[in-house]
Amino acid sequence: MVAPEWLTATKTRRLGAADVQAALELSPEARALVDAVGAGGEVRRLLEIRVPELIEYQDADYARAYVEFVKRVSDAERAAKPGTTALSEAVARYPLQADGLQGRVRGPARLHLQNDLVAALQEEYPDGVSIHYNLHPPMLRALGWQRKIKFGRWFGGVFRALRGMRGLRGSPFDPFGWAEVRRVERALVVEYKGLIEKALVGLDAASHARAVKLANLPDLIRGYEEIKLANVRRFREEVRALGF
Repeated sequence: MVAPEWLTATKTRRLGAADVQAALELSPEARALVDAVGAGGEVRRLLEIRVPELIEYQDADYARAYVEFVKRVSDAERAAKPGTTALSEAVARYPLQADGLQGRVRGPARLHLQNDLVAALQEEYPDGVSIHYNLHPPMLRALGWQRKIKFGRWFGGVFRALRGMRGLRGSPFDPFGWAEVRRVERALVVEYKGLIEKALVGLDAASHARAVKLANLPDLIRGYEEIKLANVRRFREEVRALGF
């Protein structure tokens, strides 16, 4: 069995029935964070999905930083253009903490553990199955190693250890944080937040549409490695075109 390449896979997901069900089952901690924004409608729906994801991705403090920023944007939008939530929706849709500014981030460790891959294979093949993972660690890639390395079933324990180390994401101790694309992603988090802060200064009905376009630009940042870096350049060109 071949696992996904050792990359942070970033996906903007369509939010469907499973997400609605998850929202109905918010933990008290997640619900308190969502309630703190005081938003309704689509903004609340997005919060009910994103907040549990960010808690799972890292922890409650991580989700709280996202919630506090969405609330700041929501309050400013309500004052500038009552009855409109397009700006708040855009900011809520692209969690600031998530790598690459996309909706949901899943590494192979998380995918492996959430999907209980080994148990599913054992059930499907009761007579036994050989499992291995073809991975391309970023540290070796940075050193010029071009081929994937095959690891045996024992590597499932490493996945569990990596899952337990999620609190290191974005810190100087993040073992996968030094690749160029990861460094660019971290810089984009700060850059995007600063741009939104700039758009909120003097926000009124006339400038609202431009702010909404800005807030939705992270949708351009897709793909892996060089593709993503090229899309980051496109993102920055669009930011300049909007006059920010």
